[in-house]
Amino acid sequence: MTAPTPTGRHERRGTDDHLVWERTFRAPIDDVWASVTESDRLARWFGTWTGDPADGFVTVQMNAEGDAAEPSRFEIRACDAPTHLAVDVVDEGGAWYLDLELRESDGTTTLLLAQRIHDVSIVEHTGPGWEWYLDRLVSAASGADTDDLDFDAYLAATHDHYRALQETLTPDNPR
Repeated sequence: MTAPTPTGRHERRGTDDHLVWERTFRAPIDDVWASVTESDRLARWFGTWTGDPADGFVTVQMNAEGDAAEPSRFEIRACDAPTHLAVDVVDEGGAWYLDLELRESDGTTTLLLAQRIHDVSIVEHTGPGWEWYLDRLVSAASGADTDDLDFDAYLAATHDHYRALQETLTPDNPR
């Protein structure tokens, strides 16, 4: 396996800073949407969810991080199938404010994941994690084995990129 390349970037959306990642799939938008919203498909790269989304929340059990992950309650802020999903989760791991957008053109679907940065100190850890998870999604969508992606390799290859990005966002460095 070649070393992962960091793809995350800083983006200003309104008054908020975000980390943004992009991935492309040679698949229809409905297929990619299913990979991020259907519990059995989500389980291939991230975890499973239970509950009734119509209630405005689901409970997610991450499965890629071993047995240590506690279930988390994800609040669904927006769900406009198959183009937009926005969720918030606040748990012992921190606060996560996520927006996922899908666009399809000529048989290719582009996924944009944006995480609002509420705490600059998380950038150096969040970035490598999302690189790993999103590449797990790409692998799962293509039918490849997600277990071949080593998180430690992602951390080693992408940490400096996100550390430098984090330093540009500190309160001492105005945007």
